[in-house]
Amino acid sequence: MESTSYKEKLDWLFRQLPMFSRVGAAAYKPGLERSIALASHFGNPQDRFKSIHIAGTNGKGSVSHLLASVLQAQGYKTALYTSPHLVDFRERIRINGKMIPTTYVEKFIDDWRAAACNYADKPSFFELTMMMAFRWFADEEVDYAVIETGMGGRLDSTNIINPLLCVITNISNDHRQFLGDTPAKIAAEKAGIIKPSVPVVIGEAEGEVEKVFETRADALSARLTKAYDADTSERCAGLEEICPLKGDYQHYNIRTAFSAIEELRRIGVTIADGSIDTGFRDVTASTGLQGRWMKVSSHPLTICDTGHNEAGIRSNMRQLRRLMAERPGATLRIVAGFVADKDLESIIPLFPTEARYYLTQASVPRALDIDSLATIADRFKLNHTDYPCVAQAYNAALADAAPHDIIFIGGSTFIVADFLSATAASASPQ
Repeated sequence: MESTSYKEKLDWLFRQLPMFSRVGAAAYKPGLERSIALASHFGNPQDRFKSIHIAGTNGKGSVSHLLASVLQAQGYKTALYTSPHLVDFRERIRINGKMIPTTYVEKFIDDWRAAACNYADKPSFFELTMMMAFRWFADEEVDYAVIETGMGGRLDSTNIINPLLCVITNISNDHRQFLGDTPAKIAAEKAGIIKPSVPVVIGEAEGEVEKVFETRADALSARLTKAYDADTSERCAGLEEICPLKGDYQHYNIRTAFSAIEELRRIGVTIADGSIDTGFRDVTASTGLQGRWMKVSSHPLTICDTGHNEAGIRSNMRQLRRLMAERPGATLRIVAGFVADKDLESIIPLFPTEARYYLTQASVPRALDIDSLATIADRFKLNHTDYPCVAQAYNAALADAAPHDIIFIGGSTFIVADFLSATAASASPQ
């Protein structure tokens, strides 16, 4: 049970230092100056543990959790910093799968509030949360910390760490208003995490994007491993069989994570084959990962997924179409909503017109309002009914569904977050 004190302080954190994920551009504060000052204030905790830095448009969360799970299985005290959270703020900050204690969150906020008056340029929510994580990891003397970037790379607040290894999963058109209007420009921002003489693993790249990574790595004498060129197909096929992450896109994430593990071994980190198997098999249980092609129930088959940009949604829709082909006579029912700054002119056409839609909006300021979404859906001739919240939309889909139908919940990380929050609340004892 959360204390009143904890709730008040967390509310202060959300209210005073808004999250980009909730409000969008108003919370975006690029640059490392605040992170450097904040780190100095708290004694540079990022220098007191070994880290692995992970960037990319899609898949960085899954790759981060896979790496953390493998390191845990090997017996290392392993920290994990990811974003955004789905149900509980503390999901962002874990050691060996356990979330940061509420008491530590409170103490950190108290410490910062006492010092904030000395800093004219106040840090963003992400910067302060990151430092909370780094300080806890240092205090707990972790062996390794897997650190996921936020949106970018070069100017991302996490780019103050000195990692053993860098990983860039892939590049897709997302956050173009901040990172650049071409894949090559976005790749250049992500490549900003590459450090001198620090090895880097690339999950997917071709053409001009691949050239960006090659040029940056060569300039910094950083050994570059291309997971897509590595001869790991047989080993990774076995890992896919045992791994509970069953989204089609996880094929690439598993290959990237395995290549990263091989690189860690190459630089002297002991990781046994058995630990790799255990880590991949137990990733959801050992790290608390949720929302990635997550099967909620079987009758009707209900799946939620946090894919929210063109590449992620394209993969989800392709997989849904394959599932529907295996279920003659079934109806696909999609509970969907989006954030207001997505390019829906590119995304909506990816959704099948034969599906039945239950449109809604997430409970964050950044959500696209339901009236605007309905207008777009009408233009693309989607068969839809509109609901004010995710829980109502899902309950309507469930009431309409036959046992052999498929329900999919997605379109935005925050739609999935609201869905998981609602289902967790309904399952909790009153």
